[in-house]
Amino acid sequence: MKDWLQRNLKGDPILWAIVLLFSFISIAVVYSATGTLAYKKMNGNTEAFLFKHTSLILVGLACMWLAHRIDYRHYSRLSLYALLLSVPLLLFTFFMGGTTINEASRWLTIPVINQTFQPSDLAKLALISHLASMLSRRQQHLHDFKSTLLPVMLWVGVICGLIILSNASTALLLFATCMLLMFIGRVPLKHMAVMVAIGIVLGGAGLWAGQRLGTVISRVSNFSDKTKKTPFQLEHSYIAIATGGIAGKGPGKSTERNILPHPYSDFIFAIIIEEYGLLGGAVVLFLYLAFLYRGLKTVMNSYGAFGGLLSAGLSFSLVLQALVNMGVAVGLGPITGLPLPLLSMGGTSLIFTGISIGIILAVSRGEREIRPMTGEPDDTARIPSQRAAYA
Repeated sequence: MKDWLQRNLKGDPILWAIVLLFSFISIAVVYSATGTLAYKKMNGNTEAFLFKHTSLILVGLACMWLAHRIDYRHYSRLSLYALLLSVPLLLFTFFMGGTTINEASRWLTIPVINQTFQPSDLAKLALISHLASMLSRRQQHLHDFKSTLLPVMLWVGVICGLIILSNASTALLLFATCMLLMFIGRVPLKHMAVMVAIGIVLGGAGLWAGQRLGTVISRVSNFSDKTKKTPFQLEHSYIAIATGGIAGKGPGKSTERNILPHPYSDFIFAIIIEEYGLLGGAVVLFLYLAFLYRGLKTVMNSYGAFGGLLSAGLSFSLVLQALVNMGVAVGLGPITGLPLPLLSMGGTSLIFTGISIGIILAVSRGEREIRPMTGEPDDTARIPSQRAAYA
């Protein structure tokens, strides 16, 4: 068994263990959180969502395995094709998407299999990968704004601008991840300041055009103005957390899962604390921090700019989203609607999360397993003091 695992599961073994542990936790918690939903929509068949979610997790793990077997340098070219595909998909979803939430179109329904697909998941992965590729190619010319940074800003502005038309929280988190990646990639602060100013203008225009400005203002106002009544979701999230105590009520014994909107996605962290207590919530937080540490460990062991930036961007993207989701559940931020990566029930989000982790594992396989390739980014130029910076 050990020999088989060493032959087939390459990369960081601790990262593999963390992902598998997340998968088992997700199956248990989602099964508990979807009991009432399954009873209402599936004529009492409470196992329907269990089988569906488990199958999607297995598909996500399979995609992760396939992604980690590919030389990560190939993702430089593939990311550009994915970006070019994302733009029309995002436009089509906004104008003609069939599935809506809060009057915003975010999903496309794939015919035949009748599975929803969220183009923003593809766009996020493609943008981070292509941004890492562009920055790695331009390490020696980062002070040339027109020829070097203008293409970077163009892609970030286009993708984030299209996403914010229907999903402000995802767009803002993606923009923050891109800015963090640009900072790691040694982009001058004055150029980043210009990018932030452009992002504020385009973001406001996108919110207005997508008719999401009122929703964003309302959520921020409800969070910042303590004189207003606590939103229904947060009120019952607080109840779930307060009644969970130190050790929790026990698996499957949550009561707020029958009241909370989307307890299996947006507020699954509150259900985890209610059933498994503060100890369970601390374990989940520790696993995310361990995931981030192993992702940055991969960056430290990467001898090329592209591999380091790619692993850093994808690691920060997943963990930042997790921290935002958990922060919302405990009242540290306004309601966003972002799922908890690796734990929440979902379709394409589980698949693209698996692909992202597979790419990180591909980088962690080490430069010694990768032969030089022609036509790819100059991955021999190391970011100065990269090991020391991440250490």
